[in-house]
Amino acid sequence: MVSTKKLVTGCIAGAMLLSVSACGSGSGNSSSAGGNGDQVVLNVWAWEPTYTDAAKLFEKKNPSIKVKITNVGTSNKHYQALSNAISAGSGAPDVAQIEYGAVPQFAMQGSLKKLSGYGADSYKDFYTKGAWNSVNVNGDIYSLPVDTGPMALFYNKDIFDKAGVTEAPKTFDQYYEAAKKIHALGSDYYISYDSGAFAPLEEMMWAVGSHPFTVKDKTLGINFDNNPNLDRLLDVWQKMLSEGLLDTKSVQWSDEWNHSLNNGHIASLLCGAWMGSMLDDSAPDTKGQWRVAPMLMLDEGHPSNGEDGGSSLAILASSKQADAAYKFIDFVCHNSAGIKARVEKGQFPADKRTLQDKDFLDRSDPYFGDQKINEVLAKAPDTVDTKWQFLPYQVYAQTTYGDTAGKAVIGEVTLKEGLNNWRKGLLKYGKDQGFEVKE
Repeated sequence: MVSTKKLVTGCIAGAMLLSVSACGSGSGNSSSAGGNGDQVVLNVWAWEPTYTDAAKLFEKKNPSIKVKITNVGTSNKHYQALSNAISAGSGAPDVAQIEYGAVPQFAMQGSLKKLSGYGADSYKDFYTKGAWNSVNVNGDIYSLPVDTGPMALFYNKDIFDKAGVTEAPKTFDQYYEAAKKIHALGSDYYISYDSGAFAPLEEMMWAVGSHPFTVKDKTLGINFDNNPNLDRLLDVWQKMLSEGLLDTKSVQWSDEWNHSLNNGHIASLLCGAWMGSMLDDSAPDTKGQWRVAPMLMLDEGHPSNGEDGGSSLAILASSKQADAAYKFIDFVCHNSAGIKARVEKGQFPADKRTLQDKDFLDRSDPYFGDQKINEVLAKAPDTVDTKWQFLPYQVYAQTTYGDTAGKAVIGEVTLKEGLNNWRKGLLKYGKDQGFEVKE
């Protein structure tokens, strides 16, 4: 059972194939914004529970606009339902929650409104660079950032101390050395996990500044070779897999995964900042044991980071109520009350203002030993690599990861071999979808 807090950060792993040839296009203003006295009903598809509170605040300020939020499912179910409605030419919502990794796919198939005509361009400096970059596709803005997931190291200090790791690792090499000490506590103790899903490796590829995907208009390339930063990351992670230092059986969010966090057998996580509001659900018995540290680097003094999750609100190209729809997403994303309604329920903010707010930074958390974790997490967006690109069929790409690169966790292939197997399938799919592929 997925908790409501776990719905804060969607994951597009397991999502279905979406054709980039689906219909729909549009930009600029159209339709009523609810200012003529008639009731406008906005249909919003989202799994994020905190939108309910934000919508109530919006309706009080805009009584002629009613917001109807429908949860059609997370991940696979959400995107499949959205794709089906788009393809059918009817039934699509006015507004949809879309994760950053899926934005290019829906944008390039023409299913989202371009938001520059509504004034979205003026908010560039309002957001962190990583969040803003994630909604910018080929020079146009297709959605507004809501929450984000700059990566950090969450670690069980009690387990680290028992293993003799008295300081949080700063580099991947230090993490490897710590992994050996933690595994020495017992055969079922691991520093972290890798079950063969795209996370956490893909996010770490972003974090170390590797750029395997290049996309410009209808031309794309995928390259896992001749990439020094990626090679160094893969070298460390491959050693950890080969030496049995990672839990390869516990799938993220599963009961087994939660149990291993709760008993200290998974001692750390490399994941998005949103975990700060969610870890207590998975490991309630370890209250006071956990701490937060900056994301690992390849070399000390050269920080870099990536994003793990995060989502946005987009207006569907088919919406007949685009003005009202933009008014709603503008409130949720930019109004201080709209933001507060979400952040207080656990979303990690995408806007700079909240990240610099003294009350936000000064909050201590007893679950994390009264550490002011936001002081650490608020700095995480500063080093996010903004040159990272997602494929224009990222949703599909992540569904095929487990059958190719994911086989490395059971030793069928090395990580490098698995990634190149993944690459072959992705290039073929790109060609089939009409992209010009750089071999």
